[in-house]
Amino acid sequence: MPIRSICVYCGSQPGRDPAYIEAGRALGKSIAAHGLRLVYGGGTKGIMGAVAAGVLSNGGQVTGIIPEFLVDMEATRHSLGQLDELIVTEDMHARKHKMFERADAFVTLPGGIGTLEEIVEIMTWAQLGRHEKPMVFANIGGFWDPMLDLITHMREQGFIHRAHLVQPLVIANVEEIVPAILEQGEERPPSSGEDAVISRL
Repeated sequence: MPIRSICVYCGSQPGRDPAYIEAGRALGKSIAAHGLRLVYGGGTKGIMGAVAAGVLSNGGQVTGIIPEFLVDMEATRHSLGQLDELIVTEDMHARKHKMFERADAFVTLPGGIGTLEEIVEIMTWAQLGRHEKPMVFANIGGFWDPMLDLITHMREQGFIHRAHLVQPLVIANVEEIVPAILEQGEERPPSSGEDAVISRL
């Protein structure tokens, strides 16, 4: 499956560790350097803004998808005008569906409840066989370790019944994320197996 665009889920706040913003900018730069398009939630603040800035400042293309009611909360209307493509949706459901349609892979940087909800939905759709797109937890400073432990716990307790379809990569080094996605995009996902495999790079 050719990878042409990467959807990035992340916080609209900067977080307390400066490494989160730095990772956002670095990921954006890497996306642009590999000639891929960023698909994201349209925010211009926090980590979301850092990712978009990283892409745009390095000559890349950005599609922002944001519901009308969040425009003034997660962005400024002036800065939204700098995006190559802006899609304003009616609600959150339409936003998430449009992001899924436009993306060939998904990366989750640090964020809050909304970020968590977005990647969990994508993992759920993978488990249900609705897609085979690469999924990555950008585990900056071990941010996602509690989530990964929970996934392991759920698997061990028998609640991830099609676990072979839910195999997100876990990558701590931002520079390795896009190459890993491109490599996975060239391979066919496994068609059988009993245990979910969380690949840590």
